[in-house]
Amino acid sequence: MITSEKQMMKLANGSDVRGVAVEGVDGEPVNLTAEAANRIASGFLDFLAERTGKAKKELRIAVGHDTRISAPALKKAVLEALTAAGCVTVDCGLASTPAMFMSIVLKETQMDGSIMITASHLPFNRNGLKFFTKDGGVEHEDIMTILRNACRTPEVTGDLARVQKYDLMDRYCHYLRKKIRKALGEENTPLKGMHVVVDAGNGAGGFFATQILGRLGADTSGSVFLEPDGHFPNHIPNPENKQAMASIQKAVLDSHADLGFIFDTDVDRMSAVLGNGREVSRNALIGMMAAILAPEYPQSTIVTDSVTSDELTEFLTQDLGLKHHRYMRGYKNVIDECIRLNKAGTVSPLAIETSGHGALSENYYLDDGAYLAVRLLVAAAKAKQQGKKLASLIAKLGEPLESKEYRMAIKGEDDFKAYGNGVLKTLEQRAEAQKIKLAKPNYEGVRLVFPHGWALLRLSLHDPQMPLNVESSKQGGVAEITAKVRELLGGFASLDTGVLR
Repeated sequence: MITSEKQMMKLANGSDVRGVAVEGVDGEPVNLTAEAANRIASGFLDFLAERTGKAKKELRIAVGHDTRISAPALKKAVLEALTAAGCVTVDCGLASTPAMFMSIVLKETQMDGSIMITASHLPFNRNGLKFFTKDGGVEHEDIMTILRNACRTPEVTGDLARVQKYDLMDRYCHYLRKKIRKALGEENTPLKGMHVVVDAGNGAGGFFATQILGRLGADTSGSVFLEPDGHFPNHIPNPENKQAMASIQKAVLDSHADLGFIFDTDVDRMSAVLGNGREVSRNALIGMMAAILAPEYPQSTIVTDSVTSDELTEFLTQDLGLKHHRYMRGYKNVIDECIRLNKAGTVSPLAIETSGHGALSENYYLDDGAYLAVRLLVAAAKAKQQGKKLASLIAKLGEPLESKEYRMAIKGEDDFKAYGNGVLKTLEQRAEAQKIKLAKPNYEGVRLVFPHGWALLRLSLHDPQMPLNVESSKQGGVAEITAKVRELLGGFASLDTGVLR
């Protein structure tokens, strides 16, 4: 089956390519075939040649993948396309997404571009392609260009004997170990005496236990699901998944560890668990990272997505002396805003989403779960040396008493974005008419401010849905605010407000 132009363009997913790569789930036919991957890789070569000004034969491209069962077939298709074009093609094998970007940065590799075969935390039958240049991950507009190039490109066969092999993860782990040793006094085993466990969820993150923690002297007994298995038999490798978080909490408590880390499949996201089982994710993870960075970047600006809590804002501004810049959802949006602020002269060391995507300006604005873990690990080791606990960094961080997210479907609208934007405009007008306070500035959706909480209505980035996030500092406050929002949304026949009842 040859992928049509319409089918090819539907593989766009934000700043990635994603689709169904293997059968196994009813109602989800395969649309990311080896043929499509082959042509998309050729499309990336066209894009990169134009971006760099180099001939295709002069380009150096690295290819890596996570543990998914469809990775071998898709990788072969990608390698065929690259070798057919005559470029230097390097197979990095099992890798993390951040490491694939570092293949461009590291002086030992210095690639012109890289391709990571992954679908992040999605189910086993899905897969996708992420693309990097020297400027980082490509943008949505670039993905559309790559796919349009692919539509004009036939499937090609290359010479796989020309493919070079490189153990990128070994070099990347050396880079991370060096960071830790430097921060903790250049000792060979600076983590000796620490007990840290990892839950890799059978994704690509097992290296953090064996090649980082273990090599630096930490006790990693009690770590779970480090073995690569693309069926993900134990739980979804996703720090936001309740079952996954329960798994790492159990591992920490059962082994009496000081700290635990959980990664998503391709290790660009991370959450942590403290020794007492407390989850460090979402607002707590943002607060923890900000507290670590605050002494190095005083009065700087932390960029987050739009659904962070008022309690986090209070912690960042009043307790840490920082500024909080709530921006749009989408990790690329948050990172790009952080880059923009720094270029404009506003110091911003951290761009981080509540999902666990976190990028530091000191690390090429790369959303790297392992690098976040390194920073947390160093802070934990220093705290232990001083007889303190890592939890002390966020001791003053408050939490909302209640919080809830609703997802309202937009039904029967061909242009759901236009309809959703109309809903947002009307909501704003109705709120103003009833003298309900609107958060200003506000970069996404409509944020209503109430005496005991807030509500944020926005459009989903990709789906015909309107998520509504509500938080309150009083018992029963979420229900009260939700009822008011439902009243304000009356009359929209294509919006399923029934979920708000």
